[in-house]
Amino acid sequence: MKVFLHKTPEHLELRAEGPDAPGAVYVDFLSGKQAHRQRFGGGRRQLIGRAVGIKPNQRLKVLDVTAGLGRDAYVLACLGCDVLMVERSKEVVALLKDGLVRGEKDADFAALSLSLIEADARDYMRTLSDADRPDVVYLDPMFPVSKKSALVKKEMRILKYVVGEDDVSAEMLELALKTALKRVVVKRPRYAESIEGPKPDVVFMGKSSRFDVYICV
Repeated sequence: MKVFLHKTPEHLELRAEGPDAPGAVYVDFLSGKQAHRQRFGGGRRQLIGRAVGIKPNQRLKVLDVTAGLGRDAYVLACLGCDVLMVERSKEVVALLKDGLVRGEKDADFAALSLSLIEADARDYMRTLSDADRPDVVYLDPMFPVSKKSALVKKEMRILKYVVGEDDVSAEMLELALKTALKRVVVKRPRYAESIEGPKPDVVFMGKSSRFDVYICV
C-alpha cells in the first residue's frame, strides 16, 4: 500500500493507493463527529474527563504522548485542560497542523489551549525539565480495531501504516509514570489486558473501551 499526503481545496488529507486501500483521512476539529462530541459529550461527566481528574476551577496540564488524529486531546482542551500533543509521524503531524490552522479561524477553537510538537514522545519525556512536567500524561497505544466500525478501521489502518506497530507501550508507561505529577491515563479496549508493568490504581469502564489510571501522588 502506498500512502501519501494530498492537498484538497478544503484540507490536507492522507491518501492510500493499492488493493483494498482505505479512503482518505484528515483532521477536522470543527465539524462532524468531533463537533458533536464537544457539544453533547457530557462535559466533565464523560469518562475521559473523570479519568483525567478534571475538577471545577482547576486547569490541568495534559501531555498527550500518542496524539494520533487529536480527537481525545481536543476533547480535553474543550474541558479546560492545557493540552500538548506529541506525535512522531511526519505525515500525522502535517494533518494535525492543518487541522489546527483551520480550527484557528473559529473564535471558540482559537481560545482553547491545544498545541503540538513533532517528536518521539519517549525522547521528549526523557528530556523534560521539572518545571515543564505535566499534571497528567495521556497514553492511547494503538490496538486492534473493531470490525463493527468501518470508519475507525479505515483511519486506524492508515495510521498504523505510517506510525508503525506499537511495541513500546511498556516503555512509554514507565516513562510516563516518571513524568506525570498527578496521574497517567491509559486508554485500552474494554477487555484488553493492561500494559505490562504496575497495575492501574483505578479503572473507568466504558462500553467499548476503558481508562486505566495510575496515581502518581
